[in-house]
Amino acid sequence: MAKQTITVIPGDGIGPSIIDATLKVLDKAGCDFEYEFADAGLTALEKHGELVPEETIKLIEKNKITLKGPLTTPVGEGFTSINVTLRKQFQLYANVRPVLSFKGTKARYEDIDIITIRENTQGMYSGLGQTVTKDGAHAEAMSLITREGAERIVEFAYETARKEGRKKVTAVHKANILKSTSGLFLKVAREVGERYPDIESSEMIVDNCCMQLVMNPEQFDVIVTTNLFGDILSDLCAGLVGGLGMAPGANIGQDCAIFEAVHGSAPDIAGKNLANPTSVILAAIQMLEYLDMGDKANNIRNAVKDVIESGDRTTRDLGGEHGTTDFTDAVIERL
Repeated sequence: MAKQTITVIPGDGIGPSIIDATLKVLDKAGCDFEYEFADAGLTALEKHGELVPEETIKLIEKNKITLKGPLTTPVGEGFTSINVTLRKQFQLYANVRPVLSFKGTKARYEDIDIITIRENTQGMYSGLGQTVTKDGAHAEAMSLITREGAERIVEFAYETARKEGRKKVTAVHKANILKSTSGLFLKVAREVGERYPDIESSEMIVDNCCMQLVMNPEQFDVIVTTNLFGDILSDLCAGLVGGLGMAPGANIGQDCAIFEAVHGSAPDIAGKNLANPTSVILAAIQMLEYLDMGDKANNIRNAVKDVIESGDRTTRDLGGEHGTTDFTDAVIERL
């Protein structure tokens, strides 16, 4: 059998060190991947004069599976978010953000296990109709929801729930106010829910959902929602398990997927061997599950869990005194 080749984008800031740590973990777990490296973000801008060079796009297209460190999009005029660019380019319509409690983190909750599934290409992030009047007094943007887009993401959520033995899918919306766009999403979500009698369907208005997540997060299992709400809710969920350092993300399309750390590139601690690589390691676990390598995914998850739980060589954000390499060594020893 031919080896699986993975496109690796080390990224900016702490990206290269946490990606390097993750590849060592994957190798130790016996995944036997080939890696092809590509540039994106500030690194690519400095080297090639563009944020996402053509050869990077070609490699993502060729290998279909990409593992990506955090990227920096320069703030200011004229730069589109790299993540948005990649999602559009490869039609990565589903954003999957699981959060799971690990004992030993400074999280306020102990038994969180929620997957947020967010529509990744439409809604307020479709980039349509963005205008500002010359005098700067009036700004406008357009939200686009299609029946096809809504159906595709809600079906994806129910299929994920079924595959992972989940019991409930909650569709989150604002149809009481945004009657057209959110209304269409909710209508389609109800229709799709009826096709999955084996899974409990519920619906919740987004503001109530935020409150419920903080007060009683255990009631949630799989959340499915539109782009903007999903962006906000998935970060809220990350906060339930100890922050973005504990939260991975996957962007999944028809035949292409990008797995990533969801936190920023933390330039202030870059090169200091301080970063916690957990987010990228968890993203790699998502990647293994996507590739039907569940056994290896479980082995790595258990190793990470044990390191954090025992406090053995944990990083500062986890209450320890150690750095990236020590933490990685601790995970590798357990494998």
